[in-house]
Amino acid sequence: MADGAQEEARGPRRHGRPPGTDDATVEALGLLSEALETTQRARGSLYDFHQLTGGADRTVGEAVRRLREAGHGEQADLVAREVQGADVLPGMWTFQIVEAYDDGYHRRFTEVERQVRAALGGGRAHIAEAEMKQRRETN
Repeated sequence: MADGAQEEARGPRRHGRPPGTDDATVEALGLLSEALETTQRARGSLYDFHQLTGGADRTVGEAVRRLREAGHGEQADLVAREVQGADVLPGMWTFQIVEAYDDGYHRRFTEVERQVRAALGGGRAHIAEAEMKQRRETN
């Protein structure tokens, strides 16, 4: 990419305020973007939850095996029946929770944010942040 094209991809045209866009609109778009970024963090936490719960279930399986080896079949059966491989929410394992979030709320939010940004911000992302960067730069 030529230097000018790189600058355009990073510079004011990519993030600049479209002509006629007022401060209130830029602020609202910034808040919507911030909220979407927060859902990205929540999504990551769901993946943490999914992986941590899966790891715990594998450890429960090992505990069941060790309980049996130690001669505690009744307790091993209890743990295996009530905990090992159990639904985390009614009818759902953690991967299903992650999929429901991804395919429902998160996908819908991402699309709506894109539509609003296209309608009000010329499709440009991070206008408020780019303006903050310009105000704070100390060349």
